[in-house]
Amino acid sequence: MYKPTPTRPLLNLSQGVPGTAPEKILQDAIVASSASDAWGYCIAEGEKVLREGVAREMRGIYRGGDVDADVRAEDVAITAGCNMAFVAAVMALADNGDEVILPIPWYFNHQMTLTLLGITPVLLQTSAEDGFFPSVAKCKGLINSRTKAIVLVTPNNPTGAFYLPSLLLEFFALAKEYNIALIIDETYRDFITSGPPHPLFSSSTDWRTTLIHLYSFSKSYRIPGYRLSALVAAPSLLKEINKVLDCLQICAPRAPQLALGPLLPELRNSIREMAEQLEKRHALFRKELPSAWKVGAAARGGYYAFVRHPFVSIGAGEVAKRLAVELGVVGLPEGFFKDGDANNGKWIRFSVANVDDEKIVAACKRLKEAEGIFGWEVDANN
Repeated sequence: MYKPTPTRPLLNLSQGVPGTAPEKILQDAIVASSASDAWGYCIAEGEKVLREGVAREMRGIYRGGDVDADVRAEDVAITAGCNMAFVAAVMALADNGDEVILPIPWYFNHQMTLTLLGITPVLLQTSAEDGFFPSVAKCKGLINSRTKAIVLVTPNNPTGAFYLPSLLLEFFALAKEYNIALIIDETYRDFITSGPPHPLFSSSTDWRTTLIHLYSFSKSYRIPGYRLSALVAAPSLLKEINKVLDCLQICAPRAPQLALGPLLPELRNSIREMAEQLEKRHALFRKELPSAWKVGAAARGGYYAFVRHPFVSIGAGEVAKRLAVELGVVGLPEGFFKDGDANNGKWIRFSVANVDDEKIVAACKRLKEAEGIFGWEVDANN
């Protein structure tokens, strides 16, 4: 077990959590709303003030150029975390024995949820050579009569890949062609600095026939412990989803809903600042990373860098274990994000969001140390 010291602290880059507290104005608002009558239930789909705020904000975020964004409060449900949103969506769409297409490396909570519900995850392989972008053509070949949905995560967890709007439009067209749902988890959408994430919410797309959007307040507003997320879908589908939510959560926590709803416009500037800081931190990580270690995708908005380790014939699980135990650098090996032996693979996920610049530099120095002290052959052309 690693023994941290004041000069060699444990560097935990394993968990996707914000590294700083929420804005003071939000903290104060949560205190105030907790002192009101927020201890009772609200309707399953959430407080009206937050649903209206989410719809209004999305109309701004997804509008660009001559593309509008048609999102209304009746399209929005508030859930107790984004995992709850995913559970509710797939329970409304699929039954035991049905199939859902899931790109691999996957976000492990999605795979675990499907397996728990008896729904078969059908794996859509991605590769570093293709930037970890999923292939529409390969996905089409996986669709059959049991397929109920395609699931995408962008910016991606674990790879950090940001799916271009053109790719999302192609997946949307594919899902619409086969009359299946396209579920897009956009937990990290607010950290994209290049413009609107995509045009799928345009009134011209008739998105409500196909698209289900998942979003988490945990990262952007730095409140993961309050378990608050949004699910955006057609009102006809939300009617069924709300039945699931009424059984599983009754309602999401009310105090943060009431606090956050009126503050969304005021907090937008701080989110932009966080996005710029995160972009700089990714650049710093790539700059300081030893040359034998390779980032697999150009991270643009996500929390994560998916890094290929340089050790010949050594699995990522063993590398991650020794990094944690001997050098105090904690990351998640590839086995968390795929089927098979957890010790195999070459990739390790590092979160750059919950540590400061100094710790990023220190972590990269320790990765370089590993090349010398682990006693394994290093592939300089990794």
